[in-house]
Amino acid sequence: MSKVGFFQSVRLKLIIVYILLILLGLQVIGAYFVDRLKDQLENNFTESVEGRLDALAFNIQQAFEEEREEGDPSLQSDVQGILNSFNEGYVRNEIRELQVIEEGSNVVIAAYASGGASPQSNVGKKTTNPDVLSAFLLQEQSSPETRLDAETGQRLWVGTRTIENNLDETVAAIYFEADMSSVYEQLQDINRIFANGTALSIFITAILGIIVAGTITKPLIEMRRQAQIMATGDFSQKVNVHGNDEIGQLGHTFNDLNDKLKISQATTEGERRKLSSVLSNMSDGVIATDRLGAITLMNVPASHLIDQRFEEVQGKSLIEILGLEDQVANLKEMEDLDSVIVDMSSSDQHLLLKANFSVVQDENYEMNGFITVISDVTEQQRADQERREFVSNVSHELRTPLTTMRSYLEALNEGAWRDEEIAPRFLDVTQNETDRMIRLVNDLLQLTKMDHKESNFYKEKVEFVSYLEQIIERFEMNKVEGITFTKQLPNESIYVWLDKDKLTQVLDNVISNAIKYSPEGGAVHFHVKRMRHKLQVSIKDEGLGMPSHTVEKIFDRFYRVDKARTREMGGTGLGLAIAREIIDAHHGEIWAESQEGKGTTVFFTLPLMNQKRRGSR
Repeated sequence: MSKVGFFQSVRLKLIIVYILLILLGLQVIGAYFVDRLKDQLENNFTESVEGRLDALAFNIQQAFEEEREEGDPSLQSDVQGILNSFNEGYVRNEIRELQVIEEGSNVVIAAYASGGASPQSNVGKKTTNPDVLSAFLLQEQSSPETRLDAETGQRLWVGTRTIENNLDETVAAIYFEADMSSVYEQLQDINRIFANGTALSIFITAILGIIVAGTITKPLIEMRRQAQIMATGDFSQKVNVHGNDEIGQLGHTFNDLNDKLKISQATTEGERRKLSSVLSNMSDGVIATDRLGAITLMNVPASHLIDQRFEEVQGKSLIEILGLEDQVANLKEMEDLDSVIVDMSSSDQHLLLKANFSVVQDENYEMNGFITVISDVTEQQRADQERREFVSNVSHELRTPLTTMRSYLEALNEGAWRDEEIAPRFLDVTQNETDRMIRLVNDLLQLTKMDHKESNFYKEKVEFVSYLEQIIERFEMNKVEGITFTKQLPNESIYVWLDKDKLTQVLDNVISNAIKYSPEGGAVHFHVKRMRHKLQVSIKDEGLGMPSHTVEKIFDRFYRVDKARTREMGGTGLGLAIAREIIDAHHGEIWAESQEGKGTTVFFTLPLMNQKRRGSR
């Protein structure tokens, strides 16, 4: 049993902790006080400067709004006079420099500097100050900020204010620099006082710590010796208790620990096994049960998944809570299960959970409960279902033309090729079905590339109105007789950033559908509307329309409202799905509105080019 040296003893640690606590308290109080004082001094400084700047800005605004007649002083002389009298009557000259710059020309028309410095060298020159230029560009004043003077190292409070006329138009700007040295000099004096007080407090605390630590550590040394004996497995000795304070209660605890340690070992081992199993499955929701299947533990993710709090399900059967009555009759059957899919759907939400069961064993390797790990597989199941439907749709779309081709080719093979009237028609049908399969495969390849982000977009600046008119003009030359086009386009140039080839594919598909489903004598209406940050395009037909519950589905792959008519016209059912992917890639939206008997309108939006981009090209 080694002896503990002074530098490793509790006595030294108590003294250090005692000193550190006092030091920490002083530092926290000092830091809080200094921080609050710093904020107060800075606020007082900024409020003082802001108040003076408010008055200055008002006087300069009056000078700019004043109507001048022949013989009156110039605007520049009036403003310079206002600046020259700005600091008169103030004891502290906090504002180091002022400049008044006229908007448009960006020329300094008046300036002021404290300390006798001559600012006139800047008057009449065009400013290059980025703060001023930014204020003119954004048409608003910048928030003042603290900066360090590169030459003197002084802290400066720098900002820009705009001067507006009666029409709220910016006519000038005030650039100011205020010296904050006085604020930080006061803070340095206060910090020096706190440092002296802290040193004195530590000295007194060290002396008191030595006295207090001696009275505490004496009984602790005896308890340490007895604890080392207990650590060897000898529980026969007892701790001598001196007094009834916290240290005396610690002695009683040692004695109680000696009596209960053997009992606790068995319980601790069982809980350790259960805890180890829980920790190994904490990625999702976790539910623990006892040997009877009653819930004893549940984490937060599990509570969210089953939408019940632990207090509501504690003590209830796991089979009942997860609704496994139809799949599991008793706990014995659960031991043989690896996982099961649980349907927890409600009228408002579709929810599928996957439950993985793990048996917890006691020290005799007998079943002592279950650990159930549950995870949300709703999206995974939905994705699997969509993949199955997609494969089924592709198979169906390919089987139909292949069956047709096979029938016609068999007929030709059986001798129809000799018939000069029938053979060309059969070959024409076979070629049409082949072209249809090629279009289908090409559309599938394009969608696959978009899904995997492999489709390249070559965007450029495009004037949209003229671009759309060219496409409409192309359709007007080849449209079906009896169908008319109406256009409602803006009389201005609107620029967007887009891939012309890809967007042409979208417009071709939407316009072709509008023509395809328009009755004879109908019309297709084009409308372009410029909104705040985007451009909205709508294309409306006068066809039969569609039921409201099918409108959202027309952008799904292979969805057709009128399947027979679409196939007859050569459609693949992928055009609008591709259009949606292309519009999404342009950071826009596409949707449709329709009423039965009143036609269908397809809308899509594109983001407008901002002014900065438009001006740079």
